[in-house]
Amino acid sequence: MKYNIAFIGHMCYDQIVPFRGETTISPGSAVLCGAMAAGRIVQGVAVITRMSPEDRSILKPMQDIGIETRLIPSKETTYMRVEHPSENVDIRNMYQFKNAGYFVFDDLPEFESRYVHLAGITDQEFTLDLVNALRDKGFNLSADMQSFVRQVDPVTRQIHFKDVPYKKELIWRLDRVKLDMVEAALLTGYNDIEQAAIKMETWGAGEIIITQAQGVLARINGRTFYETFSNKSTIGRTGRGDTTFAAYLSWRLNHEPAEALKFAAALVSIKMETPGPFSASLNDVLERIRLCH
Repeated sequence: MKYNIAFIGHMCYDQIVPFRGETTISPGSAVLCGAMAAGRIVQGVAVITRMSPEDRSILKPMQDIGIETRLIPSKETTYMRVEHPSENVDIRNMYQFKNAGYFVFDDLPEFESRYVHLAGITDQEFTLDLVNALRDKGFNLSADMQSFVRQVDPVTRQIHFKDVPYKKELIWRLDRVKLDMVEAALLTGYNDIEQAAIKMETWGAGEIIITQAQGVLARINGRTFYETFSNKSTIGRTGRGDTTFAAYLSWRLNHEPAEALKFAAALVSIKMETPGPFSASLNDVLERIRLCH
């Protein structure tokens, strides 16, 4: 079967420790947040993941909305802890206490897809060799730069945001790049969102999508587009970037970049008002766009 979008990345358990309120443990990951958004918008969505087969029940929410899941078995399922030390939801201390291991090209199932997105949680999932192999296979390829910037300390298991030595070689191989403003500033040295995007464009990036607290920017073929978020709360902040990019990809299948960005901003605004992955409908997103424009 040929998919529209194939997401590759770990499924995981997220232990979320809020600044105020109760600690929760629930299935998470960039793959889950992204695929659940895409799966409610378009058909032909697939997830290729590494995890323990014993935890396959956490794939069911995706399967229930028609997403095809392909599991590469691992000894354990990735386990994350996210601590919010203040009311600022963009400040987080993160740890990875279990890890399902790197994806290897030869372990991937045979598949075809219009878009392939590497939706990793940390630098423990993808290598430059995998990116090169997927690109050489002819896939239209995107990656979440958190998959390389978030680097796990082998002793403490705390995640530190660090520069990526091979970033230019990596980005040159991608059709689309997804980042948040923290990652963009770290990689480019620019704290201005547009200047960061322009810098990455000089490295050969095709479409660059950068999220920040206020909204989302796209830089494509020398043009900058920006859409502000319209959310009334941030209770569902976790997964903001993953959801934004998945919504952008879903609408980008049949729409121009500016329309895809507008759609993504509306969808993720709805998602941020409720904890968990996006669970509303296409009509809800179209109505939000109507109200905001």
